[in-house]
Amino acid sequence: MAESAYRIPLFDLNVGREEEEKVLATLRSKWISMGENVRAFESEFAHHLGAEHAVAVTSCTAALHLALRILGVGEGDEVIVPSLTFVASVNAVRYVGAAPVFADVIGPHDLSLDPADVERRITSRTRAIIPVHYGGFACEMGALMRIARSRGLFVVEDAAHAPDSEYEGKKLGTIGEFGCFSFFSNKNITSAEGGLLVTNNDEHARRARLLRAHGMTTLSYDRAKGHATRYDVVELGYNYRMDDLRGALAHAQFARLESDVSIRRQLRSRYVERLSGVEEIVIPYLDSLYKSSNYIFPIVLKDSDAAERDRVRAGLKKAGVETSVHYPAVHRFSVYADYTRELPMTEKVSDSEITLPLYATLAADDIDYVCDELTRLLA
Repeated sequence: MAESAYRIPLFDLNVGREEEEKVLATLRSKWISMGENVRAFESEFAHHLGAEHAVAVTSCTAALHLALRILGVGEGDEVIVPSLTFVASVNAVRYVGAAPVFADVIGPHDLSLDPADVERRITSRTRAIIPVHYGGFACEMGALMRIARSRGLFVVEDAAHAPDSEYEGKKLGTIGEFGCFSFFSNKNITSAEGGLLVTNNDEHARRARLLRAHGMTTLSYDRAKGHATRYDVVELGYNYRMDDLRGALAHAQFARLESDVSIRRQLRSRYVERLSGVEEIVIPYLDSLYKSSNYIFPIVLKDSDAAERDRVRAGLKKAGVETSVHYPAVHRFSVYADYTRELPMTEKVSDSEITLPLYATLAADDIDYVCDELTRLLA
């Protein structure tokens, strides 16, 4: 386990010799910008999802930005987003000049976008919906897709938490026009920094590959290998390319994905077994029917507020247990003061949620210790 000030950290990396050898081999190859490792990772991830195309980029934020840009979302448009998410989900809307419209979550038992509230917030300016698959659990994609199709809207899935999650037999990220994934250091699998844009549309994929590399018609790798000698710049693009060192790490980590998800499912089951009888908390997604990546294990305190939640977190910290909050509500941030909406469920959850440790190398005894300390603090 990595060095930590905590007896039980919130997260720990799951890396080994395979990652070291693949990264070292890439360094020794003398080609470290985007190349074969990135292409292999894209191909295998797309196949795993059952998607036509996967385009590796620098972050999930970049993937969200490209998705909205390719769909033509821009000035004067509105995009419906949750506030209970990492701020990047919303920032991407601003990057293209559109306005985020916050919709509420269903409640403490389900921290996903509420389709009924989404429908209430649609206006003549709405162009897209960004459902966030919180913690790796599927949003109500059937309802959201029906709303989108009936109103002529795009759906861009923020699947940053959900690299192996499903909804009605389909992998998350393959249901809307685009799926956006994250490989940040604390995700199920990591490339330290990195993301992936997934689509089944050939033209969308072509433009994504173009825009991630400055709008250039050929890449330096192709020119170095003699596949091309010159290039044109045909669109105003970005430097969103994943380098081959990160591609090597992501490719090696990808082999761990299914085992990581399987282990996390078992660990979640132990948490549920220990905590489902604790009257003072709600465990979200207890009734979920679909496979989840179980990126995090959230609990929501009943009849609580931010002060009480912080007291419990302080007690767990004193006991050597690291926790977090997923998430401070985005609409409360200063930068989004002009976009504030009435979001009672989001605010209730944001003030009462605690994220407990969950990662593939977490021991069952550690979960028991966390649950004992939490129960003691709530008594």
